[in-house]
Amino acid sequence: MATPSDRDSTLIWHRSRASGGSGECVEVASSHSLVLVRDSRDRYGTRLGFSPAQWQEFVRLVKDEKAVTH
Repeated sequence: MATPSDRDSTLIWHRSRASGGSGECVEVASSHSLVLVRDSRDRYGTRLGFSPAQWQEFVRLVKDEKAVTH
């Protein structure tokens, strides 16, 4: 789900420790009942919103795929 580009200064955005120095990464923040994801290069652009359950499932799938490919 895409969320409007609000500029809520109370959000605390986090970038993965696995992100390289290339600047091609996403940032994640919790807002009320959503987990928000944005492009670190376009901080005021569109944000994707996931329920906590959807986000947990996404992260699980990524970790599972990474384990299979290594």
